[in-house]
Amino acid sequence: MNSASNTMRAAEFDGYGPASVMQVRVVPRPAPAPGEALVRVHASTVNPIDTIVRSGVLKWRTGKVFPKRIGIDFAGEIVDAGSDPRGLKPGDRVWGVMPLELEKGEGQGSAADYVTISTSRLAKSPAALDFVQAAALSSVGAVAIIALVDKARLQAGERLLVRGGAGGVGSAAIQLGRQLGAHVTALGSGKDLDFLRELGADTALDYRTTDPNTLPPFDVILDLAGTDLGAYRRRLGPQGRMYCLAVKSLGALLYFQFSKIYGSKRVTFFSAAPLGPTMAALADLVDQGAVRAIVDSVYPLEDIALAQASVEAGGGRGKRVLAHTGA
Repeated sequence: MNSASNTMRAAEFDGYGPASVMQVRVVPRPAPAPGEALVRVHASTVNPIDTIVRSGVLKWRTGKVFPKRIGIDFAGEIVDAGSDPRGLKPGDRVWGVMPLELEKGEGQGSAADYVTISTSRLAKSPAALDFVQAAALSSVGAVAIIALVDKARLQAGERLLVRGGAGGVGSAAIQLGRQLGAHVTALGSGKDLDFLRELGADTALDYRTTDPNTLPPFDVILDLAGTDLGAYRRRLGPQGRMYCLAVKSLGALLYFQFSKIYGSKRVTFFSAAPLGPTMAALADLVDQGAVRAIVDSVYPLEDIALAQASVEAGGGRGKRVLAHTGA
């Protein structure tokens, strides 16, 4: 698409439902406000939260105003950065994550040819990664940092359990846990156990055949499955902490509140919209060779419905990426 055009493509949906409700339309291109950059998106990804919002499971939160946009992470290049104090300028390759308003059913989505975003949410992406690889790692790598470094304060020698280890956040968390010096146990499908070990898991177990009651105590549990929360909470050691990124029901949200009232071992739900410093820290980890991007598959933006259906079907290694070849 001509960079001078006032229009662009964007993925939207007009009502909750299956992946087939997704449409790619021509819409007005946004204009940056002061403090914002206009970014030409070259690649974005499909995240579980995208499919959860689109399905209507959280419609009590996301509301009934349509159309809604989709997509939270991206990699691209700056078209206009205004007078950014950090020196970002047109042509810079950047990555970032959209603010949390999108999870509330509001605002722009990164499944579009252009986005406007506060420059405080951007950082230069690693030169070693192409746009597809950068998009695949952007949000999941940043979330892993927030979960394990900022929230859990994972220490060398501690025991970390990652549920859903082959997915986007899980694959990044395994690598980061190893980098931090933790003993990493990862749960995944039987076919992915060698892959989990390659990422750095000291122990890899098939979630289908693993009884949580047989597992040792853990200092930190990163739960990306959102099921059997009570059973895994009981595997926390005396100073254990458990963080859950997957919310698949109102019951799960109620359990988080329950864990704050009963017992000393809390299950904390969190949802993160990383800022520039976290994205820059992730870039440093890539440059050090500590974390790499895991791409499951690549779809053109027009096939976003197929990509979302693939995420909902489960399985896979790493991220489903949308290539914005028309941008």
